[in-house]
Amino acid sequence: MENIDIGKKVGKYRKAKDLSIRELAKLAEITPSMLSQIERGLANPSIQTLKVLAKSLDVPTFSFFIEETNTVDLVVRSSHRKKMIIENLSYELVSPDFTGNLATAIMNFPPNTASSEKQLEHKGEEVAFVLEGKIKVFLDDEEYILEPGDSVKIPTQMKHKWENNFNEHAAILFSVTPSAF
Repeated sequence: MENIDIGKKVGKYRKAKDLSIRELAKLAEITPSMLSQIERGLANPSIQTLKVLAKSLDVPTFSFFIEETNTVDLVVRSSHRKKMIIENLSYELVSPDFTGNLATAIMNFPPNTASSEKQLEHKGEEVAFVLEGKIKVFLDDEEYILEPGDSVKIPTQMKHKWENNFNEHAAILFSVTPSAF
């Protein structure tokens, strides 16, 4: 919790409500001087003061303790993607990691490979977009050939399988929610 600046968060919420320091101090029944010191990190508010500030700002008290997301951690450079190889397939993680509800990756299929021997199912939805090559997708009892620009949505628990029985590499961008492999 060393990255949490409670005073900065109080100031952010105060400004979002378009309140001056004096106005919020009056609502929270503290002095404007104390509120200014809290916002500048010169004073540590008591839990009771935080509760009153949260109520005055109409935010949950715990919101003062949530760590800020560092935006640099949200950017994934193409040269720094995390890569995994599972049998003949390689995956490049497009999203920064597997935290949160969504994961996006590029699945690379060499010619004459399949994602598995039989159709599999999993919890969560999947949307796939063909970037390059052709790919056959099996959805329950049906099969479809997808080409660049085509996409498919695979509902939760639907049996499916990918197969590249063509002579060219295929790459599929897919997103899965919840983020699980």
